[in-house]
Amino acid sequence: MPIIWPERYATGRTAMHVSNQISIDAAPEAVWPWLVRATAWPSYYPNVKDVRIDGGGETLAQGAHFTWKTFGVAVTSTVCEFVSDERIAWDGTAMLLDVYHAWLIEKRGSGCWVLTEENQNGLAARAQAWLMPRRMFDGHQLWLERLKAKAEGK
Repeated sequence: MPIIWPERYATGRTAMHVSNQISIDAAPEAVWPWLVRATAWPSYYPNVKDVRIDGGGETLAQGAHFTWKTFGVAVTSTVCEFVSDERIAWDGTAMLLDVYHAWLIEKRGSGCWVLTEENQNGLAARAQAWLMPRRMFDGHQLWLERLKAKAEGK
C-alpha cells in the first residue's frame, strides 16, 4: 500500500524527503488512537507543542484543520487523507515551508508495521536539507519509537 502523494509533493520533486518505519507489537487499532489524537502528541513526542484543532476536540478526522508547533515552527495543517486504522496524511504550511506528511499502518501477524514519510518544499526545506540533513529523520524516528511505546502500553 503506497503513499498517495499529491503532485506537488511527489518524491523526487521536493527539496527534502524523509522515510521512517517501525514494527509495533500491537494491532493497528491500538496504534491509531495515539496517532489521530493530535492534542496528545506533546505527551509522548517532545518535538510537538500547542496542537489546536479548529472547532475544538482532540482527534483528527478527514478535512480537519489544525495548528501546531514542531521543531519550534508554527504550522497550519489540513488532514488530506484519512482511512481509520490504515492511513492518515496532512499538509502543512509555515514560513518558507510547504510539507506533506503521510502515515501508513499495515497489520502484520499480531502486530503491525508503521511507515511515515514527509516531503517538503520551500526555502526552509532546502536549508534544512543542506544544514541539518538528519534532523527530520531523527525526529520522525523518535516519534515512531514513542508511538510504539504508547501502543504497546509501555
